[in-house]
Amino acid sequence: MTTESSLRADIVEVGRRMYARGYTASNDGNISVRLGADRLLMTPKSVCKGFMTPDMMCITDLDGRKLQGDRDPSSEILMHLEVYRERPDVQAVVHAHPPIATGFAVAGIPLDRAVLAEVLTTLGSIPIAEYATPSTRELPDAVRKYIKAHDGMLLANHGALTVGPDLYGAYFKMETIEHFAKISLVARLLGRENLISREEVMRLQELRGTYGIKAPAPICADDETPPANCQVVQAPAGDGQRLIPSVSPKPLASTDEQEIRLTYRELSALIEDAMRNLR
Repeated sequence: MTTESSLRADIVEVGRRMYARGYTASNDGNISVRLGADRLLMTPKSVCKGFMTPDMMCITDLDGRKLQGDRDPSSEILMHLEVYRERPDVQAVVHAHPPIATGFAVAGIPLDRAVLAEVLTTLGSIPIAEYATPSTRELPDAVRKYIKAHDGMLLANHGALTVGPDLYGAYFKMETIEHFAKISLVARLLGRENLISREEVMRLQELRGTYGIKAPAPICADDETPPANCQVVQAPAGDGQRLIPSVSPKPLASTDEQEIRLTYRELSALIEDAMRNLR
């Protein structure tokens, strides 16, 4: 069993990695791990995750009462407690604001397209929990809808949440979400994605056991949609093909009706006119 001192050191290291990768800024983000059957070890509030020390951590019970520590636990503790209540198998929770993934969360676009085999086997799909005011009872209520079926999710206009059987497992899922978001963004900017077919998605799901991966829930069948029991993945029927081209819709701003073109001289004149009006 991992000792408390080791877990404190691991939280410091994971916080340092998140800060170095730009997943958090200032005092953003929070981390927790189970410390036995009835206690949690958690990052404190108002501390930069890149500059923590082991002695800063708080110990709480599963009702959120502080048992030990000079500082108060994270203001997002209610979200962490909800995860542990709903998922007895989870041993660690990581919350951060990775910028590309959070951009998808702000745009209201879930990462649920069948694009990368590695993501389908490890996480399945990454839904968006509806917007909730941070640090309030609304946030765990929003997370509850998806946490039984997902090890990772986006939080609308907020960030991302990942869980795992240990701290590094939860952190690596955060890396996977941000990596997936970057690849998805590039593919969409290039104008198309090749989606993995529904048949191949189901085949990948069957291979999870071979890879030693335990997913919290299976991928939903075509006629099955309850997100609490399965994972919704956008994967078209293949009809014998494994990859199905999907062309991204053209942005409105680039259509003939919406596009505005200016010569350099016209643009300069507009800028000069605007500067005159400011004086």
